[in-house]
Amino acid sequence: MFKNLLLAIDGSDHSNRATEKAIELAKLEEGSSIEILYVVAGSKSKTDVLHYGDSDNASRKRKQILTKYEEMINEAGIPVEITVLHGQDGISEPIIEHANNGSYDTLVIGSRGLSTVQTMVLGSVSHKVLKYVKAPVLMVK
Repeated sequence: MFKNLLLAIDGSDHSNRATEKAIELAKLEEGSSIEILYVVAGSKSKTDVLHYGDSDNASRKRKQILTKYEEMINEAGIPVEITVLHGQDGISEPIIEHANNGSYDTLVIGSRGLSTVQTMVLGSVSHKVLKYVKAPVLMVK
């Protein structure tokens, strides 16, 4: 039932809780695995480069974020894979496309991410994902 989980993260507190829940689900069935999905928005990519000095430093910072989640899952004894995508117009579209093109039993995502402005103005990423992903979606508060 929960053998092939997709976990969309952004480094927020909600991503931490979503990771914990994905681990719980994966432990329910032997042989389960989790794929971590991290999407870099085009505007965020440019901001990161300016903030961290260059694209190599920005990539290292993203790797630090991803390593934290990878270690949590590895410590639980669950196979993990990391996928990083780049979204030109936002974060939700690449998540939706990746989830719909894969054969995932469940997508686990935090109910809120790092961008409160996007939540207020555009509607949250998690709500768009919930609406358009074909697989079951577990939104974690």
